[in-house]
Amino acid sequence: MSFDKLWIGTSWKINKVRAEARSFARTLADSDLAYSDAAQLFVIPPFTAVADVADVLTGTRVAVGVQNLHWAEAGPWTGEISGAMAADCGATLAEIGHSERRAHFCETDQSVARKVAAALRHALTPLVCVGDTRDEYEAGRTAEVLDRQVRAAVSHVRLEDVGRVVLAYEPVWAIGEGGIPAEPAFADEQHAFLKASLREVTGHEVRVLYGAASTKVIVLPCPLSPTSMAYLSVAPHGSRKVTWGSSAACSLRETRHVPSDERSFAKACSRHAA
Repeated sequence: MSFDKLWIGTSWKINKVRAEARSFARTLADSDLAYSDAAQLFVIPPFTAVADVADVLTGTRVAVGVQNLHWAEAGPWTGEISGAMAADCGATLAEIGHSERRAHFCETDQSVARKVAAALRHALTPLVCVGDTRDEYEAGRTAEVLDRQVRAAVSHVRLEDVGRVVLAYEPVWAIGEGGIPAEPAFADEQHAFLKASLREVTGHEVRVLYGAASTKVIVLPCPLSPTSMAYLSVAPHGSRKVTWGSSAACSLRETRHVPSDERSFAKACSRHAA
């Protein structure tokens, strides 16, 4: 995977059965976008479709990820999958610590740390989601929360492996229905803070992306700031909202609507990456 590029990706939540997933992947694989080095693309299907999607996208530059994994190698963990299973399905990326899992499935900073270590053991790039809730944001606790989450996330990681971790700042108050995207300057400030926090603890630089969840998306193509890269999460269904192509301040000189159907999505992304 390319870490010095704009990242554009889709996390499908519990959408798309296998036939739909293969159709999307085939359309993407048939587009020039899948082989372009202008951006690092990724898709994160539900577990049932990971192997199918990875197979279709073999030979392309598109990374395939899983939406969660367990820290154990094997054992009595009903409903879970291991890092070995994820890698065996063709995944190279693991989304860890998403706000929905923290809020609804009792994900903690400690479990995130164990999952990050498990992902690295199996050559999976951990995409670690961190973010503040609306209450924390309004109370002025954003820095406190991010510092706690990010230090915990790498607490089980060897220093030489810290550079393999990717962070996604995803403010909880900015995602989902009714969310308001973070202002570019604010998001950029958090990126710089996260980088500084981990540099203080590990002495290493990490990559920080901006995450926003929506469905039909207006992408705002912008130059990247020195402290940020882009991470765009697009679910396959729901309402439309605006997200930033990067957290750098930029003009709205060009906007493109990214539809939820796979053929239009691929074409729109191709124009954006060109």
